[in-house]
Amino acid sequence: MAVTLAPTRPPGAQRPEPADFRDRIPSRRISTQTIAASLTLIALIGFSIYSLIDVNISIPKMIASWGNAVNFVNRVGTITFPPLDELIGLTALTLGIVITGTALAAVLSVPVAYLSAANTTPGNGWRALGRFIGVFTRAVPDVVIAMILVLMFSLGSLPGIIAIGIHSIGMISKLFADAIEQIDEGPRLAICAAGGSKLQEFTSGVLPQVLPSWVATVLHRGDINLRGSVLLGYVGVGGLGRELSLSFKSLDYSTGIGLALVLFALCIVMEIVSSTIRKSMLGVAPSGRGIGDRVVRGFGRRSGGEAGDVVAARSLSLSKGTSTGSVTGGAGTSTSSVTGGSASATGGDGDRIAAAARRPWTPARIRGTVYGWIGVAVVLGGIVVSDIQWGDFLTVWAKAPAVLGKLWPPSFGTYLPEQMFQAMLDTIAIAFAATLISLVFSIVVGSLAARNVAPTPAVRSGFRFLLVGIRGIPELILAILLIVVTGMGAQAGVLALGICGIGLLGKLIADSFEEVKGGPERALKAVGATRLQVYGSATLPQGVKALIGHTFYALDTNIRAATMLGIVGGGGIGYYLIQADQGGNYDQVTAIVLMILSVVLVVEGLAMWMRRVFR
Repeated sequence: MAVTLAPTRPPGAQRPEPADFRDRIPSRRISTQTIAASLTLIALIGFSIYSLIDVNISIPKMIASWGNAVNFVNRVGTITFPPLDELIGLTALTLGIVITGTALAAVLSVPVAYLSAANTTPGNGWRALGRFIGVFTRAVPDVVIAMILVLMFSLGSLPGIIAIGIHSIGMISKLFADAIEQIDEGPRLAICAAGGSKLQEFTSGVLPQVLPSWVATVLHRGDINLRGSVLLGYVGVGGLGRELSLSFKSLDYSTGIGLALVLFALCIVMEIVSSTIRKSMLGVAPSGRGIGDRVVRGFGRRSGGEAGDVVAARSLSLSKGTSTGSVTGGAGTSTSSVTGGSASATGGDGDRIAAAARRPWTPARIRGTVYGWIGVAVVLGGIVVSDIQWGDFLTVWAKAPAVLGKLWPPSFGTYLPEQMFQAMLDTIAIAFAATLISLVFSIVVGSLAARNVAPTPAVRSGFRFLLVGIRGIPELILAILLIVVTGMGAQAGVLALGICGIGLLGKLIADSFEEVKGGPERALKAVGATRLQVYGSATLPQGVKALIGHTFYALDTNIRAATMLGIVGGGGIGYYLIQADQGGNYDQVTAIVLMILSVVLVVEGLAMWMRRVFR
């Protein structure tokens, strides 16, 4: 065998100098899209600062007008509530409308999500259609849908139910489609290979895996719809929102504040119920730091219960080859693995295979089934208490042509186009200014609400509770109260959206900071870095991308909310929208809705682009 020796360096020859290590480091090229997105982000921040300055929020003027607040408190006097039986009826009607509308959206979102997901859609054209339906339904505010439906249906709960259902499809279907795209493809492909139909692939290979995510999304959307039901009352939808609007319009502030407190309590109760369902029905211990999750965890510790049951996995090995299938259900996991080949199975293998294929009735599965039927009963109860006028479905077809004829063609009527575009620009400015306020305060509050940033558990708990309290306040109610102090105009709208936005954005920031990798934080602590240095060098840099995404989500939400605040005098295009509706100028309603829709679609497209670039 020949041996080749490496050439030796002649005696006295100088060792070659190694190349500079910096030359071996690959340079990271910044893409054109990243540069464009960064410049766009800077421009948006600049516009937000300009909008906030232009609103001219003056603390001295607010202090000087404090007398208005004192007069308002004196006028409110003792907080009163409607008679108990009436209050129970209004509360039941509100919950019925919200539950029925959310359930309608949950059902309709399934086919939309199926078309929108890349791994289940029949084709790219179908996927584009599904995504368009999701974006379109998210873009049109539910109050606008209700405003139009009130013309076709009789006053009552049906316009609110349909409006909530249509508007909620956008959010539920989007998150549901994202969950479908992240599933384990093994079960679905196994069913496909065995000759299963598309329906069998979805119901047995896809739906069981995404059921927990779907349920959690529906519960979250129900919480949002409960807050939004306040605004639906201003266009004639019954329930607590309508009574609250009538109370404020008639200057009966004592009853209005009482109804607002009832809505706040309902929001807290819904969060606790949501956490209970996640623990009991889904078999998952709530991991959040909100008040609902804390109550459920505390009850579980006192009762000595476990967070969830674990279903044992069964496996059967024969000879050669492997075929594995797994199905993840809402209450537990059942996994079966069968290995087979050319060798024949022993006598008891058939029974063992059949036993492995059967999903056992564990306590977790029984509990999940029971809660599932309870959920069905709650939805049916919501339909009953909603007092739906089913006859409207027969008469609506006769009214629809006349109503649609009034809506088209769109027109600004007696208003000049420049006037309407300026009002729309004011709405956009209100949303940007409010988002800037929310962002600045949310970074502080959200950071102190994060477990890995807060100096003590007590501080973290206190700021978490603060975020829950802020989220429970509907923007519309806060805007009405601020209008009393600051007067009608953009200032009240900016402050209302900015303050309420802290609850949403602060929670998202806190959760994102708690999910950053702990390695960099521990490394800095090990070398003696201070808490502020760890935050500025490890926690915040890792959470910047999530921070950008959450801020655009808040901006997207504020665009819709700013439009609606104009209904109560918060400035912007909403004022002209409610005037057109009350005056019967429905062609103006169409023109304004098209303006709102265009702006929302542009902002949403911009947000999607930013998230993709900075991912």
